[in-house]
Amino acid sequence: MSSNFNSIRSELSLAQQIWSWVEQPKFAELRRLVKLHRLSIAIGDVSYIDGHWYVTNAGLLRLAHRVGCAGIRSVLQKGLSDAATNRWVFKAIVYRTPKSRGFVGYGDADPSNVSPLVRGAEMRIAETRAVNRALRKAYGIGLCSVEELGSFSARQMPVAAGPRSNGHEDAKGSSNAQLRLRDQLRLLIRQHDLDPTLVKAYAADFCGTATLKDASRDLVESFITQLATSAKKDRNALICKLNSYGQPMEAKP
Repeated sequence: MSSNFNSIRSELSLAQQIWSWVEQPKFAELRRLVKLHRLSIAIGDVSYIDGHWYVTNAGLLRLAHRVGCAGIRSVLQKGLSDAATNRWVFKAIVYRTPKSRGFVGYGDADPSNVSPLVRGAEMRIAETRAVNRALRKAYGIGLCSVEELGSFSARQMPVAAGPRSNGHEDAKGSSNAQLRLRDQLRLLIRQHDLDPTLVKAYAADFCGTATLKDASRDLVESFITQLATSAKKDRNALICKLNSYGQPMEAKP
């Protein structure tokens, strides 16, 4: 019980650092969400976009695993799909228990309701949307998921969106519109009192690159998730791992 309380308090403390400008009524919504469903801010289970909270596909899947979801089944709706126009519709069923009748959700995607950055992946997006809706029904999540938004996708999902300075964004997204990966990493380092130099060395090794800046976005995202999970599960073990990167290399004979 004490461990859960400390974990929730830690998550809310991190949320306060990220979204310090969010008004208290809105922040109270997040507080209830984290306490009820144990969603994690550190590893990106929740986003704040244009004044609203959204849950993520990763957060929903982690929740399902945590509470012992019996299974998820997705089925392409051939009669409603059209490969020629890249329009796809899926039906997903979430089974909370082996004897559950299942909770149903539908998801659709076509070039008109996905980001230009993920054109060609409409089938996968449609399935993800269906699964998200079924999971939200099964576990009583009233929030829409990020992946269900027409203008966002899992590949360009902002972890935290802030107030816009001029109402516009460039092609990559303005610094006010999303919390960049390096800021996520800094927050994790600060939250768990880690050595930044050792974390960067660990990150480069994890990503298989000479330096962290040479790594792809996908690899950096994976590292951040790994770091956050390790820090929460066993910080002492993580510290030992990081310290190994501070030891001098043995000279070859």
